[in-house]
Amino acid sequence: MTVKILADSACDLTEEYYNEYDIEMVPLTVHLNEKEYKDGVEISPKTVYDAMREGAAPTTSQVSPQTFKTIFTSYAEANQPLVYLAFSSELSGTFQTAKMIEQEVKETYPDAVLYVIDTKCASIGYGLVILRAARLAKEGAGVKEIIEIAQYHAKHMEHIFTVDDLEYLYRGGRVSKTAAFVGTLLKIKPILHVEDGKLIPLEKIRGSKKVFNRMLDIMEERGTDFKNQTIGISHGDDLERANQLVEMIEERFGAKTEVIEMVGSVIGAHSGPGTIALFFLNDTYK
Repeated sequence: MTVKILADSACDLTEEYYNEYDIEMVPLTVHLNEKEYKDGVEISPKTVYDAMREGAAPTTSQVSPQTFKTIFTSYAEANQPLVYLAFSSELSGTFQTAKMIEQEVKETYPDAVLYVIDTKCASIGYGLVILRAARLAKEGAGVKEIIEIAQYHAKHMEHIFTVDDLEYLYRGGRVSKTAAFVGTLLKIKPILHVEDGKLIPLEKIRGSKKVFNRMLDIMEERGTDFKNQTIGISHGDDLERANQLVEMIEERFGAKTEVIEMVGSVIGAHSGPGTIALFFLNDTYK
């Protein structure tokens, strides 16, 4: 029986991908103006960004235990193999909740082919791992092969990104109030990355024009074989700048950026409008 891939909404893929590759998606929750919305189902990233520009401060919450129990039980009862590749455990409690429910369901269905894997990735970096696994599943690969290759890609997935306004990272506890104030005042643009699932500041660049060049320098330092891998970009409602980065990548590396999507509501609630993120496999990838 074909292995089913389960993702959560923090992968920032769109419905077209879910349909094309038969991926099931479970949404995290966005809290905006005292209302709750299922990410990617009941609210769009554009709505969240527009609200943030008007001063709103959305928050997010993880997938509920009951939601996972319903999904996992349905697959166990159907004897359908299921691999849930989760949003980084360092950025959300969703993985831990899913892992707990996995064990609970397996007590009732000990033969269930059910696996919960922490990708330690986010946004389209996570989405690229999901797509790799889903393509394998569609080709008829077994659970073991899918997990091994997905974990390998997750381990080697680089996340290089910048934000337009440090205030949003300050609200999320990623930078100090002083750093946010001074950075905004001096027009300092941070470059950050994800290391072992955690969000880590990498460099500070003065002036937005220099940021993309430096991001590509880092890409060249860390990556390889760009023509033969899938490069991804996500953006906080700024397609114009995302396309600018796409052109720079093609010009510099002769590589095509195949996946370009908006940063979803859950991650965007913490990174803010104007975020630009770049994803590729690093040079330890073969």
